[in-house]
Amino acid sequence: MPSPSPVFVAGTGRSGTSRIADIIGQHPLIHRIPMETRFLVDPGGLRDLADALTDRYDPTVGEDALHRLSDFLTVRLPGRRDDRGKTVPELVGQRRYRDAVQRLWPRLIADTYDEPAPAEGFGDADRPTGPFGPPSRRRVVPRYFRDRGELLGILHGLVDTLFGGAAADAGKPTWCEKTPFNLLCMEFLWELVPDATIVHIKRHPVSVLASHLAQPWAPPTVEGALAYLEPIYHRWLAWKDTVDLTGRRYIEVKAEDLAADWPGQRRALFERLGVDDVATRSAFQSHKLANRDHQFDNRTREYVEEALGTVVPAMGYE
Repeated sequence: MPSPSPVFVAGTGRSGTSRIADIIGQHPLIHRIPMETRFLVDPGGLRDLADALTDRYDPTVGEDALHRLSDFLTVRLPGRRDDRGKTVPELVGQRRYRDAVQRLWPRLIADTYDEPAPAEGFGDADRPTGPFGPPSRRRVVPRYFRDRGELLGILHGLVDTLFGGAAADAGKPTWCEKTPFNLLCMEFLWELVPDATIVHIKRHPVSVLASHLAQPWAPPTVEGALAYLEPIYHRWLAWKDTVDLTGRRYIEVKAEDLAADWPGQRRALFERLGVDDVATRSAFQSHKLANRDHQFDNRTREYVEEALGTVVPAMGYE
């Protein structure tokens, strides 16, 4: 079969995104980037930069976006390890990562200069404040891209080098990247990788909320989890109402459907991804999806269902 398109996995979190990304990455033609890379859609990443150097451009906004991206790519990602102790640069190839990042900056910067920094302490026009020379700081003049497509092409090149290179190292022609909040950034992801397929995996919102309560990074109370999750659902649904996804490379699946008929649903998933069906080590299992069904007492469950009253049917559940 022809080489499949790159894949982004999206969801609310705790909806099965990790499991389905593992399954897709177990196909012999698709390499899973085995960590949430986050630099595409998180604050300070490529999405913010794309806006800062185009629609939101001014020199200050652009320089700030470059500062934040530099911190993201050179400090945060090399310093953040997954549960196996690996970093994103290690997972895509450290030399490849460093070379690609270094090649990026000259394509985004119009000029650099040193700005004298104000002296600290007492002094006057003919008297320095101490025995050291006047300090300065390096400033950057960001490029303005009148053609947004030109900038997206540059950023696409970075992603293709990193993810495509990692896939090639694994002997596979394409890749799969999973970050749950890809859910809220689909337009940008299709701008960045026009031929990408986005796989959105859903799970019953009440189960999603119950699972959030057990996570150290999520609010620990029902009220807090509702405050966290409801805007995610409403923003996704509001965006979905404005676009026609039938003409997009978009696949929407329910975790519950996958578990109810795993071989058949797996075959359908791979068919929609444009690859042959293969047996995978990972699978969706009904008993694992049902482990949150009795987490709430009747009163709490009624409260949660009432709070999510419009969300549940809008996401295709009863």
